[in-house]
Amino acid sequence: MFRSFFLSRNWLHWSALGSMAILWSIWYQVDLNVQINDWYGEFYDMIQEALTAPDQITFDQYFNVTAGFLKLASLWIVIQVGTAFFTSHYVFRWRTAMNGYYVSHWAKLRNVEGAAQRVQEDTMRFASIVENLGVYFVRSILTLIAFLPILWDLSEHVTELPWIGPVEHSLIYIAIISALFGTVLVALVGIRLPGLEFNNQLVEAAFRKELVYGEDNEDRAQPVTLGELFDNVRKNYYRLYLHYGYFNFARFGYIQYSVLLPIAALGPTIVAGAITFGIFRQIFHVFEQVESSFQYLVNSWSTIVELISIYKRLQKFEANIKTAGLAEAPA
Repeated sequence: MFRSFFLSRNWLHWSALGSMAILWSIWYQVDLNVQINDWYGEFYDMIQEALTAPDQITFDQYFNVTAGFLKLASLWIVIQVGTAFFTSHYVFRWRTAMNGYYVSHWAKLRNVEGAAQRVQEDTMRFASIVENLGVYFVRSILTLIAFLPILWDLSEHVTELPWIGPVEHSLIYIAIISALFGTVLVALVGIRLPGLEFNNQLVEAAFRKELVYGEDNEDRAQPVTLGELFDNVRKNYYRLYLHYGYFNFARFGYIQYSVLLPIAALGPTIVAGAITFGIFRQIFHVFEQVESSFQYLVNSWSTIVELISIYKRLQKFEANIKTAGLAEAPA
């Protein structure tokens, strides 16, 4: 899964230089987000000034500040599109490396349950999911590095918390506690999903394999056999639907309700009129960036479940190469 791409000389320019290029693009996007956050403060303070009294600002001032966002947004779009295009090629090269490795050992793997699907589908999904999760993880780390100091400074504007009173740098603690609560919550309610996803692929592979055999052999894929195999598929899917039902209820409920945290935390400060609209908008945006980064596991849990399932299948798949190699070794 990893060795065929990252430890191969044939793919060194893609695995090493390609990874560096993706990391640089992530860093630059985070830097643009910091600049956009600064723009929020300037723009909304200008709006507050303009709405407080007529003719406090000119249209040229308004246009120039607005044009600043246009420049930042255009740069962000170009980097985002370019990164997505490059990443697509990066992932396909990774899949190509895995495909070449498995095909070279096909004689040892052809009798494994669902071998064709492992080579054709799981290599593609594994490379794509690992890359996406890796990019999101790195972006979360870089976002925390960039925005935590900003939130630390902005927290000085928060006079007190509801029902608690003054707490220094309170927004930092709220973001951390909120993310920890959400992470523990989804980990507990989603603990059975990886195993169910793994079993789901096993029963699907067994059903598909019998159908393939039935294409060439009229003695295979009989209605009774197919009925039993499909019953296994149906039962596993019903279990998945049940577990994903309460998992999604907990996950989406947490994500939606957590939006209220910064609003509630800023309540006494807003009522006291201690901040401007620009600072409020900055605090809200920075808190959202920091909390979202802390919520990496919460936001990625469904994808992580899928990745664990694919990893188990490919690990079992690769184990057959080693087992076959030991069996062929001379005594």
